[in-house]
Amino acid sequence: MARCSCCSAPLAANTNKCLYCGTRNDVDLRDNHHYSIVRAQTNYLCPHCEKALQTIDLGLNGAFLIERCANCFGLFFAHGKIEALLEHSVASVFDINLQQLDHINQDRYLSDKADSYIKCPACQLFMSKNVYGYRSGVIVDRCKNHGVWLDSGEITHLMEWKKAGGQLLHEQHQIDHKASDLPSLKQKKRANSKLDYALLSEDTENILDSLKRLFY
Repeated sequence: MARCSCCSAPLAANTNKCLYCGTRNDVDLRDNHHYSIVRAQTNYLCPHCEKALQTIDLGLNGAFLIERCANCFGLFFAHGKIEALLEHSVASVFDINLQQLDHINQDRYLSDKADSYIKCPACQLFMSKNVYGYRSGVIVDRCKNHGVWLDSGEITHLMEWKKAGGQLLHEQHQIDHKASDLPSLKQKKRANSKLDYALLSEDTENILDSLKRLFY
């Protein structure tokens, strides 16, 4: 039985949060990331604190730069870098644990988190909001031109989500969704074909009427 790394109490099944001391335990990641500060201040502004973000390097097989707020610990990722970090950090997963996914989202749900739109740290235009992945429980702020903002703790939430099989569930959901769209696409194609035939028949009749008027 797994035990809490802080108080050694037994952990309940399918959860990383200790019911006794409240500590969230390691999710068995490949490593904990250490970083170095590359630039103490950048031109990017934290959408919450309105302070200059710093650039940090996680050093994952070379330079891996992201922007970070030293005040609220929010992170700003260029497009594709969240996926790269998850790929590096979480070992291969082959099973989906739905119960643990539910517990992760319940444990990490922030009822007092503001749901207002925030500005992109780079261009200062309001970002869109969308769920990162199916049943991840993480709503990210995304600028289509510059990147994705995660509040403090949300990258760890996504790591736990992936470790519990969330990425596999997301990919399976996408496959199922595409399969469910096939019948409607086929129906649409058949409807378009019938419409094309009807238009063709109407054009043919018009041509025949014109010929009759010319030669009869």
